[in-house]
Amino acid sequence: MRDLPPLHTLPAFEAAARLGSFLAAATALHLTPSAVSHRIRLLEVHLGQPLFERRHRAVTLTASGRRYLAVVREALLKLDEASSSLRQPEQARLRISAAPALGGRWLVGRVAAYQMQHPDIDFHLGTATGLGPLLNGEADLGVRYGEEEWPGLLAWKLFEERVFPVCSPALAATLHTPADLDAMRLLRHPLLSWQRWFAAAGLPRPEPANGPQYDDAALMLDAAAAGHGVALMTSTIAAAELASGRLVRPFATDCPDRSFYIVAAPAVQDKPLIMAFIRWLQRAGRDAG
Repeated sequence: MRDLPPLHTLPAFEAAARLGSFLAAATALHLTPSAVSHRIRLLEVHLGQPLFERRHRAVTLTASGRRYLAVVREALLKLDEASSSLRQPEQARLRISAAPALGGRWLVGRVAAYQMQHPDIDFHLGTATGLGPLLNGEADLGVRYGEEEWPGLLAWKLFEERVFPVCSPALAATLHTPADLDAMRLLRHPLLSWQRWFAAAGLPRPEPANGPQYDDAALMLDAAAAGHGVALMTSTIAAAELASGRLVRPFATDCPDRSFYIVAAPAVQDKPLIMAFIRWLQRAGRDAG
């Protein structure tokens, strides 16, 4: 360990890399910006090369900085986990990050059932659409909607989805054929393709360029139920609203789309508690499918 850097420089480096700013890192670490800058400069001197490209209001990692960050982040995460287990050895912890709509409509009930079987586990549930919580070590596993490839992460398929338009009953009464959608406001989500559904319905239409776009599928469902337009939605997310009659399907046509996946950093393979929950959640996903 003769070539270890000054250890107090590593949290400053990780925070600046994660937040893209020495000022933001200083705020997160309760330090002054000059203290953060000094610590990172000390680390760069120790390593003999720059880790950041300095810009006016932000910083970006150099190629060397990106390689070094992966090692530093993993080391800090292991230290954090080891310290936490020593402080609270009696309490196992599982941190889950879910896509917002699936978290409320599918995952929460499953986690509650699992916790009843394992009351010794302390569950932390958060919502996010991106992969930041997983890549930054803020979550042990995530549930996300997407394709098969998840760079830098392991993935286990939960279930495949089919998509179809949904809208309020009043709006559905004005729709007789899929072509009637040409005159409607179409609500959009970045992961759901109207063009794919148009093709299934026999309509040669491109992806809509206009219409409100929602990152949160639950908000988009609320907008559709309020009569603000027609939303394209997955069967799992729309199930409760369809069952209640709050939303209806104006057309029977649906089409296959992406899938929900459990995603996690490769290090979880060495953590039996997390792997046991992943296997259980996969079984729950198969039952849902």
